[in-house]
Amino acid sequence: MSIINKNIVRSGLIFFYVFIIAIIILGVSSLYSYLNTGADRSTMLHSEQIQERYYLPIMQWDTTAVKGRELDATTLKAIEEDYLNAWYVRASALKNNTLTGIKDYYTTNAAEKITALINYNLSNDISIEMTSLEHHPKVEFFSEDGQLAVLTDVDVLEHEQVYKEGAFLNKSSSYSTYKVVLLLEDGYWRIRQLVKQSSHEKLRETPFVALNYDLKGINYYPKNSPWNTFGSAFQQDTIATDFKIIKDAGLNSIRVFVNYEDFGKEHVSLEKLEKLSALMDEAATANLKVLVTLFDFYGNYSVNDWTMTQQHAVSIVDCIKNHEALLGWDLKNEPNLDYDSRGKEIVESWLEHMAYRIKTLDDKHPVTIGWSNTKSATALQDKLDFISFHYYEPLEKLDADLTSLKKKVGEKELVLTEFGLSSYSGFWNMLGSSDQTQEAYHKEAQKLLTKNELPFMSWTLYDFESVPEEVTGTYPWRRNPQKQYGFLDSRGKKKPSFKYISKPR
Repeated sequence: MSIINKNIVRSGLIFFYVFIIAIIILGVSSLYSYLNTGADRSTMLHSEQIQERYYLPIMQWDTTAVKGRELDATTLKAIEEDYLNAWYVRASALKNNTLTGIKDYYTTNAAEKITALINYNLSNDISIEMTSLEHHPKVEFFSEDGQLAVLTDVDVLEHEQVYKEGAFLNKSSSYSTYKVVLLLEDGYWRIRQLVKQSSHEKLRETPFVALNYDLKGINYYPKNSPWNTFGSAFQQDTIATDFKIIKDAGLNSIRVFVNYEDFGKEHVSLEKLEKLSALMDEAATANLKVLVTLFDFYGNYSVNDWTMTQQHAVSIVDCIKNHEALLGWDLKNEPNLDYDSRGKEIVESWLEHMAYRIKTLDDKHPVTIGWSNTKSATALQDKLDFISFHYYEPLEKLDADLTSLKKKVGEKELVLTEFGLSSYSGFWNMLGSSDQTQEAYHKEAQKLLTKNELPFMSWTLYDFESVPEEVTGTYPWRRNPQKQYGFLDSRGKKKPSFKYISKPR
């Protein structure tokens, strides 16, 4: 072998050994890093995940009769954080049928029961999505050494949905009382015992609230900020001018929309609440009532979201529930359109809880849901104070559809909260409408509304220069007609249909 070949072989061996050593060092380094990371409770306990999900059930503590050592506010906060984290990881474990996080928030004995349940669910291909929405823990005992706390958690509102082989099986909501023992270990409060003492599925009675209003209204967005009433373009004087137009036209009410994400989701923006209050003030000045539609552009409905959407509702309702201009609450705009993508049972479970929550917060104003058609409007009728629906089908079908709907809902009051016809007849709708056909439509609509004594809210006051893509999508044959449903054009000029914006006075 030549000297050159020997040098090549020698260089190759040296390179190979260096490569192997580098791999070994990298492996040891990674293992060391992993072991150190594993000792970090923030990762071990998945606390980042817990912080991100903002699990926010209603918490009402009772510390008025604690036996043993005095319980200070800092310790109570620590107990609450770990106690709620324990509920969260338990719910996550039952959903995914894994034990992730259980040993971090439950002692060995308490974890055994959860393990047994998960094993049973795995063997039967069952998963459970659950959450707790209210807790009312009373601290019974706090040990002198500060290592043990005993609670009685009264009226814990729980909801669970059971799935078998991935398909929805059943659901339930119940109030339960738990006896809880927590131990302080390694600086964290772990559940030693969580024993259900009682449970009942009957929720609290909420009163029926009649509408009691001869409603003649319109859906409202400012012409320069459609689908974004409370955004950066919000001007109170613009709102006041528009409300005067509405009132002078013979109407007495408006329907507005609160966008879930725009308002800050579970952490509702104070600035947005101020704008909502300002709008309500202008409505009161104009002697208009306001139907507030909540959760606009929300579409998840997952049980994991329930405490967050509940917190959102609490913030909105508490802000304006005593306002003189408030007419009532529309829980969600056309939620039946989400049945196919989210599941009918999932959507209606969320709606049922939200109706219950809002009625417990405000027992003075009626609650409804803005269904997209008459066929879906029978859903949850026993949970609602009046039935509202939208109608964009040919007007000649309205009498028959109303007759059918009335047979199904009995004496429950009906309100038509959206109807209208676009006057768009451009390239994407050459055989469509015009200002004159829109005028004829509303003339006929008012005859039918009067004949059926049907309260109404039409769509909408203005034509719009633009419509957000998230409303109609990107297709121009859908977006362009949506721009011209108004009784006023985008410059504020009255269209021929304006004569029939209201019933004859």
